[in-house]
Amino acid sequence: MEEKTKPTKIAVVRCDIISEACPGVGCFKAFNERKSHFEAYNEDTQMIAFFTCGGCSGRRVYRLVNALKKYGLDVVHLSSCMLMEDTYPKCPNLDSIKKTIQNAGIKVIEGTHH
Repeated sequence: MEEKTKPTKIAVVRCDIISEACPGVGCFKAFNERKSHFEAYNEDTQMIAFFTCGGCSGRRVYRLVNALKKYGLDVVHLSSCMLMEDTYPKCPNLDSIKKTIQNAGIKVIEGTHH
C-alpha cells in the first residue's frame, strides 16, 4: 500500500482596503486552476484560509497565522493586491507582515494571480 503524503495547506492574506472592492475571484481562480503563483502545487493542496490583514499595520496577521498553525498551515501567499504599485497602492506594511509570518515558522510566497 502506497503511503499518502500530507497535503500542503495554504492561506492567502490580502489587503483589507482592497477587500471592499474585490471579492477575491482572481486569487481563487488562479488557485483552482493552479496558475501563476500556484503552479507548483498538486491537486491535493488545500486552501484553508483567505483573510485580510486587518488594516494598516497588518494587525490581524499575527493572530490568524498563529491560529492557523494548529490546522497544519504550511504556506501563506501575500495577495497580488498587496504587491502591485499601479492599480492599487503597494502595501506600506509588506515587510513587517512578511516577517511576522516567517517568524511564525510559515513559508511566505509573494503573489497570487498577477
